[in-house]
Amino acid sequence: MREALLLLERQGVVRFERNRGVRVLETSAHDLEEVFTLRLLLEVPATYRACALLSSDDLAALEQELAAMDRLADAGDEAAFMAHDTRFHEIVLTAAGNRRLAALIGQLRDLVRFRGASTVGRSRDLRAIHAEHVAVMGALRARDPSRAARHMRAHLLSTAALLLAQEGAGPRTLAWSPLVHIPDGD
Repeated sequence: MREALLLLERQGVVRFERNRGVRVLETSAHDLEEVFTLRLLLEVPATYRACALLSSDDLAALEQELAAMDRLADAGDEAAFMAHDTRFHEIVLTAAGNRRLAALIGQLRDLVRFRGASTVGRSRDLRAIHAEHVAVMGALRARDPSRAARHMRAHLLSTAALLLAQEGAGPRTLAWSPLVHIPDGD
């Protein structure tokens, strides 16, 4: 139990308080902005890199995740859909060749997930989220790294904007998002 709490503390989910035990921390709009700034800085270039490194097995696995997301969007099963969404991102990140990056992004996703945040039903549904992944997949399949990175960036910005709006943050621009440079060609 202590090891699990220490892990949650490292992830910023809980804080140990002297003579009081453990306190669960709330995630603020600023926390969400930090998470998505990091995801933009890390995941967009990783998608660009993965485009050239994806194996045929990776592409097949991504297609399976998309097919599952398609079925689950029709069924309206958000929890199962999001598990396949997570796996889709993991495959791309792992293909970029950096296990630590995939683990770090997983931790960032967990910070958002732990707070129960969802963008479903707030200007987009499971179908729209699936369509964003289909766009990324089309570029990966075509081995077009610039387009894949642009679609991943758009997907992350869309998700961030909806989550920030839920927090009452209003329209915001992620502080570091302009620094995520996507080359126009190879």
